[in-house]
Amino acid sequence: MASPRQSILASRHKALGSSLGDWNDMDVAWEYDQELERENFAVRNTAGLFDVSGLKKIHITGPDAIAVADHVCTQDLTKIIIGQAILALILDEKGELVDDCMIFYIMPNHLILVHGSGVALEQLEKSAEGKDVQIKFDDDLHTVSLQGPKSLDFLNPYTSFELSELKNFHNRPATVFGRPCLMSRTGYANERGYEIFAKAEDTTIIWDAILEHGKDEGIIPASFNCIDVHRVEAGLYFFPFDMEPHDTPWDVNYGFAIDLDKEGDYRGKESLLAAKGKETTALWSVIFDTDQTAEFKDDLYDGDKKVGHVTGPCYSSTMKASIAIVRIDKEYATPGKSLQLKGANFNCSATTGTMPLYDPKKN
Repeated sequence: MASPRQSILASRHKALGSSLGDWNDMDVAWEYDQELERENFAVRNTAGLFDVSGLKKIHITGPDAIAVADHVCTQDLTKIIIGQAILALILDEKGELVDDCMIFYIMPNHLILVHGSGVALEQLEKSAEGKDVQIKFDDDLHTVSLQGPKSLDFLNPYTSFELSELKNFHNRPATVFGRPCLMSRTGYANERGYEIFAKAEDTTIIWDAILEHGKDEGIIPASFNCIDVHRVEAGLYFFPFDMEPHDTPWDVNYGFAIDLDKEGDYRGKESLLAAKGKETTALWSVIFDTDQTAEFKDDLYDGDKKVGHVTGPCYSSTMKASIAIVRIDKEYATPGKSLQLKGANFNCSATTGTMPLYDPKKN
């Protein structure tokens, strides 16, 4: 049964051998008819092209756009400037996580909030009551993401401005391969890369042009399974898999997405600040003593004591190791702790790593 939302690139994914599978109510390319290791190599050495249109995009426009967005997120949007993007968290009244998002300030009185499978839209609509603002979900706006060390040199000749001038976490209206888009220096692979937001009819042209002009550079399409490997290597969280209902950001060491100096009010602020320092767990990394891949929710032990579980497992062909993001008791969130995995399919020893495990220079 088809998902309710469809990427304009679905036929391209099928032609590349993907059977497609649902994420966030959209059929996405979890795999292609090629080795995952080849995709991982491309992202680390040339560039991989992802279709991440499954992310939901919401326009926030009008005189009260900043005020409404500011009320639903943990960052201080009164400080954001046009052309900037910022990672933020969305909470409920109890100060617990219900979504995370990227907010792009693209022009006066106009932001775009990009999120996954949480309830950002519902929270925005509640905060918009009585305000001079329009909240509009836009499923025609697609997103392709070119991630890898060659992304700048490859895209620059086809982009309408000097791409090297675009700072990290900044965006700018542009044309690429002659098609209008929003070009953003953001991504989910911990490599230099660019996300390109464009209407559906333009996205097919951009996708085809990147793969056609980039094939001699080693640029290839990359799947959602490839995204997952790179985000685990980079210690990037995936809501709601790395989080659970009733988590505060402190429970999963997500405090870096909270502006503690923010003077303005936002939903859940009082409860969130009251919970700081009471957390007993954290998200961390482990390296397993095996080539096998652990399973989601596999248990971690220190002797007879259960101390955590796996939230994001994968095999890293870059590190030549089986790794994972794990939810773990706070005292174990440090490198070099010896643990045991007691999994659904196998048991093995494990060692806590760094966070992130792999952090290349993006320049």
